[in-house]
Amino acid sequence: MKHLPKHLQPRWRYLAVVLEAWPDADFDRRDFQRSVWFSAQNLLGDAGSADADLKVLRFDFSEGTGEAIVRARRGHAEEARAALACIDEVNRDPVGLFVAGISGTVRACEEKYLRRAAEFRDERKVVFGDAQRSAVVRGNRLDVPTDGAFAGATELDFE
Repeated sequence: MKHLPKHLQPRWRYLAVVLEAWPDADFDRRDFQRSVWFSAQNLLGDAGSADADLKVLRFDFSEGTGEAIVRARRGHAEEARAALACIDEVNRDPVGLFVAGISGTVRACEEKYLRRAAEFRDERKVVFGDAQRSAVVRGNRLDVPTDGAFAGATELDFE
């Protein structure tokens, strides 16, 4: 079967997505792809979702932070951005995400918006809720485990 001529091939836009969740969140590319499709279908409907054709191309997530590249048809980048903004959990784990940027090629998307310096992750003891606990430190944020969940805090909360 012959390929389509270049002027008839679909054009794509690539969205750089930065993910953040609690340190114990456990999901993979497949779970994130399912959440993207579900969100797009709920927001755009069946026809709009099929037209935008959102697909997760690259995905890297561990220890509560990650990155992804989501492909969308040209002309549907804003709808894709809106659908991604509607995602608040992946595989029952609460997640926050934002679109760092949109590019015309995967390479430009990675170079401009992703692969930033890895954030230093540490663990230390803090006093929280009148008890000494172990907290996960990521940058200027602290995640303190409390009764099966996490509480987010900053350095200012402990001073």
